[in-house]
Amino acid sequence: MMRNDNESVQIDQVIERLIARFPAKSPAAIELLVRRIHERFAGARVRDFVPLLVEKAALHTVGVFPIEVTGEDTHSAETMATI
Repeated sequence: MMRNDNESVQIDQVIERLIARFPAKSPAAIELLVRRIHERFAGARVRDFVPLLVEKAALHTVGVFPIEVTGEDTHSAETMATI
């Protein structure tokens, strides 16, 4: 898995933006969702657009599945990330 520091920073920024955009959602669930989606791109040879693709997939997933995940229940976020 070839990631650079800049990509990691961009993924962290994606998480921050989504947490700000969806304040009613669990920040932990949003972070888990983004990280799981990001894992899907582990084998991508061209890394330039990975953060953008991750953000678009996460926005779509949260929009399609507006499930409230609170507390320790992260299973819903993992399920959403596999879609």
